[in-house]
Amino acid sequence: MNGSDTARHAWIDASAGVAGDMLLGALLDAGAALASVRAAVDAVVPGAVLITTTEVTRAGLRARKAHVQVQVTDPPHRTWASIRTMLGAAGLPPPVRDRATAVFARLAEAEARVHGVPAERVHFHEAGALDAIADVVGVCAALHDLGVTSISASPVAVGSGHVRGAHGLLPVPVPAVTELALGWRVLAGGPGELATPTGMALLRTLATSCEDLPATTLTAAGVGAGGRDRPDRANVVRVLIGTDETAAPHDALLLEANVDDLDPRLWPGVLAGLLDNGADDAWLVPILMKKGRPAHTLGVLCAPDRAPALRTFIFEHTSTLGVRESPRRKTPLDRCFVPVAVAGGQVSVKVGSHAGTIVQVMPEFEDVAALARRLGRPERLLLLEAQAAAAAAGLLPGAPA
Repeated sequence: MNGSDTARHAWIDASAGVAGDMLLGALLDAGAALASVRAAVDAVVPGAVLITTTEVTRAGLRARKAHVQVQVTDPPHRTWASIRTMLGAAGLPPPVRDRATAVFARLAEAEARVHGVPAERVHFHEAGALDAIADVVGVCAALHDLGVTSISASPVAVGSGHVRGAHGLLPVPVPAVTELALGWRVLAGGPGELATPTGMALLRTLATSCEDLPATTLTAAGVGAGGRDRPDRANVVRVLIGTDETAAPHDALLLEANVDDLDPRLWPGVLAGLLDNGADDAWLVPILMKKGRPAHTLGVLCAPDRAPALRTFIFEHTSTLGVRESPRRKTPLDRCFVPVAVAGGQVSVKVGSHAGTIVQVMPEFEDVAALARRLGRPERLLLLEAQAAAAAAGLLPGAPA
């Protein structure tokens, strides 16, 4: 289904909790092709798992249960570093790879903070690593197959009480879920563990806002089942997919991080790398943090579908421990590039217009700088010549576009 040009928004109802297999089941129930999901997972861990589904009932409601069956004996422990390498080497569509990598990066950062170890050394043990790979890659492949371009979600029920882990009893929500839930609205929702680290990492990485169901024209819906059938509530995740009735085609996200301990010589490369990875714009603002520390706020403006890859880049290339984000509405001018001749060469002029009238005219500085280097002339003079050439060609503010 991913060939459609229509933007599709998915809203995740996590009011009864969230887990990776529940979200995968919901997306498959909404129409994602099981064959596409299996192919993506097999590209990362060939022959290691088999994904199947069954229809079940939860508190009297029909739902689809996704099953991840491990097909190998004695699977190895895997670190975040090794999983990142596997994702990079797998033959995945770029949006699937970028989303899956971003989810694992966020999960590894949370586990690292909980256990006090570097993220590169976070281990995903044995079959649990295969389960996590199947859930994360499967969900990202299902979203791609469904043509989903933006995601939001409800507040999350995380549960209460205690659960037994590898190191004994843990409070619910477990520490990794608590770390991942920072900045999101949560509620207990009932006894037991209702949100898993993998499910929470998927939701926090892929969803850009916590909200009630937005105005939409529904085109698909799916219900994914958890493992237990509870009499007091339906143990399910719902996904509702439709077209956004309010969003403009140029809606964007603003990613931000405050950083006070990065070598300033690294910042130019970070900004250039963000632009190379699809950011619409990237900048630094000097700030003063607690205890009088000088620092910078990194700002990145991007399309929602580029956010996962850009978050991963920020985590890998800066020292920040978190990235905050907020929706932004862009109102761009219509723009085009017009080549104009100047002495000794040619430069492109960016022309911005509105309602059929030119508003902005600006020579591309990189073209001017490159020509100045080639001719051995001052950039300032070539910039003036390019502006004059644009005016001579009729490219003036107020002129018809």
